[in-house]
Amino acid sequence: MSFGWASLGAAALVVLLAAAFRGRLYAIFATVLLTIHTSISVALWPAFSWAWPVYVYLQAAVYVHFASLAWARLRPAPYRLLVSLPASFFVAGTFLAFPWAIAVAFGLPPHGVFIPYVAAAFGLLQSVSHRPEEIDITVDGAEVASLRRHPRGEARVERPLRLVQITDPHLGPFMSERRLRKLAERAVAQDPDLVLLTGDFVTMESHDAEAALARALEPLKALPGRVFACRGNHDHEAPRMVARALEAVGAELLVDDAVIVETPAGKVDILGLDFHFRNRKERIEATCRRHPRSPDAFRLVLLHDPGAFRHLPDGEADLVLSGHTHGGQLGLLSLGLEHTVVSALTSIPDHGLWAHGKSRLYVHRGTSHYGFPLRIGVPSEESLVRVHWVRP
Repeated sequence: MSFGWASLGAAALVVLLAAAFRGRLYAIFATVLLTIHTSISVALWPAFSWAWPVYVYLQAAVYVHFASLAWARLRPAPYRLLVSLPASFFVAGTFLAFPWAIAVAFGLPPHGVFIPYVAAAFGLLQSVSHRPEEIDITVDGAEVASLRRHPRGEARVERPLRLVQITDPHLGPFMSERRLRKLAERAVAQDPDLVLLTGDFVTMESHDAEAALARALEPLKALPGRVFACRGNHDHEAPRMVARALEAVGAELLVDDAVIVETPAGKVDILGLDFHFRNRKERIEATCRRHPRSPDAFRLVLLHDPGAFRHLPDGEADLVLSGHTHGGQLGLLSLGLEHTVVSALTSIPDHGLWAHGKSRLYVHRGTSHYGFPLRIGVPSEESLVRVHWVRP
């Protein structure tokens, strides 16, 4: 009972701090998340009473972590190691343990209750690591009747377009300034034709971290005229900060705008579509009318949310680059299967190559994540993509 009351009191305090210092939306988010977490963790407390010092520490880390989010600032490495990462692990494992909490509610013993926490531990490792990849995709403009996954193709050209995409870095608990800078350095070392930044640079911790974001992306200055960006949904929370940081490193931010670039693989017409919460179809169509595609160039579209791909008029893009889904974030990719929570519950393209009409969509799994505390079964992506354009 004392553990339950202490947890309930800590959760209430976090909500009060959220409302007082961060605002109504975060207070609502904290209320929902901590109500669920506290209910499950208290129900499972007897099953873990043998390890009570660890369980209490993890529970305390959860409330400290979410209370600290009432103030927008990046935390140092020791704080992330001692608070943010343990809290994320415990929240993720506890949410996955919901079926065991239901069993306890019906008076059943929670056999195997350690399983969700083992999965969360595996997810924690996936969430702090990258697996470099090289990917070849063929873009041939063949007509595909309905939106579906598409094979990468086998046709090859002598000089493919070499792309590095960085999406959803989410500077914060899992993506430190140092880690993002290393990613940028490795991107430059690949000597790509283009580096495409497809949005969601920030988290609640990094809304005021303009200098840190600029320092992290600073290596991209070594590729002048080759770095282009669009905004994601979270970038609308700090739009001026993101724009200034990108400008500082020489990245051209395309907000419903287009530019034509000469590359060793030929001319590329880049259209950057902004993230729109409302009237997406009308806004995308209007932007395409303002910026008709160049007939002799490869048309590359930056579109953070792959859910909006279906609104792109057919023929307006050879290839669309998206992120947003974090590859599905929870799924079975690590087991060699393509299924994720996103594909199971929605029709939104979650990862890999897709096709609709004459356009192709590549959904990057993301360099970090946000929202649900961990990746589980869906590794992050650090890739060099070679695009083989076979003109129809």
